[in-house]
Amino acid sequence: MSMKLATASALLATSASAKVFFHEKFDSMDKWVASEAREGLGKFELSSGKFSGDAKINQGLRSTEDAKFYGAATEIAEGVQNKGKDLVVSMSVKHEQGIGCGGGYIKIGPQMDLKKFNGDSEYFLMFGPDKCGSTNKVHVIFGGYKKADNNLLWKKSPSFPTDKYTHVYTLVVKPDLTYELFVDQESKEKGTLPEDWDFLKPKEIDDPEDKKPADWVDEAQIDDPEDKKPEDWDSQPEKIKDPEATKPEDWDEEDDGEWEAPEIANPEYKGTWKPKRIANPAYKGVWKAKRIPNPEFEDDKEMYYPKSPLKWVGIDVWQVESGSIWDNIIIGDDLAEVNAIVDATWGATKEAEKTAQKAAEEAAKPKEEEKEAADDEDDEEL
Repeated sequence: MSMKLATASALLATSASAKVFFHEKFDSMDKWVASEAREGLGKFELSSGKFSGDAKINQGLRSTEDAKFYGAATEIAEGVQNKGKDLVVSMSVKHEQGIGCGGGYIKIGPQMDLKKFNGDSEYFLMFGPDKCGSTNKVHVIFGGYKKADNNLLWKKSPSFPTDKYTHVYTLVVKPDLTYELFVDQESKEKGTLPEDWDFLKPKEIDDPEDKKPADWVDEAQIDDPEDKKPEDWDSQPEKIKDPEATKPEDWDEEDDGEWEAPEIANPEYKGTWKPKRIANPAYKGVWKAKRIPNPEFEDDKEMYYPKSPLKWVGIDVWQVESGSIWDNIIIGDDLAEVNAIVDATWGATKEAEKTAQKAAEEAAKPKEEEKEAADDEDDEEL
């Protein structure tokens, strides 16, 4: 078999084995279940927003009410189990309202009653942008590791674009325990799961039986025993009478008493004498207990995949300013397959979206000018 034919066959085999478990295009909201876990949750609607590159392709799930919690989820019919395979999660989020405080992330988790979906529901992955004040980061949180409430925070905090356009967030988790985050198909962070999340307890710990010796010297510097205080050091007082002060002309000694000049800081005063500091010749350094193997350490080469199939995708966020749009939520096991969908959606409309946004701003200018003129007229009448 020729090299070219072998390569082509390998690519075809990879493509044939690649799988997209889930792709939510938001053609409708029929399969999304509103949470009943709490009252007063914000409402979602289908929308492509105030501007878009393509009204149909860019239609997504939009938050509609300010200062609200949101909760809704949908079933992953087949379920996701990626043992021995990559896990690729991708989605787009558009904060066209210019969000100041609110989440734009999703959660993915095992089987549950979707009507009971809430912030305490067990999940495997929480992923996506989050902003509030100066906090601006992409979350990657692994939930329910070994116990339902054990949610592992990412040790990194990459920021995300804060403009009003649609942006795509893609996470790849591999069986070799490496991962990579892409924003708009550009790599932003990479590393390993054990290093960047606390999946594992440390391999070594301080020996609790090891104690610092009683004669251990841990003072790095000492007073110089050869340094002596000068004999005239204390010859000047801390304060003196102000030589520039004069008795007020209206001072009456019978009524006011004998006049005395006020005291001021003495410029000649040298302060409390202290010997100079020198390196301590007996210093042994900072004492550290010896390290021993941690009896509680358990290695885990399977932390990259959920132990129960992933059966739902949900949005559980708080937003001060509504108007965010989630779209094209994709879960697969091959980055190229997922990126092909991203290319056909976000990639095919991103430039048109920018053009539409500029057109929307231009169209809004006359209305803003009319409003300003009307406000000025009202002020003049007052």
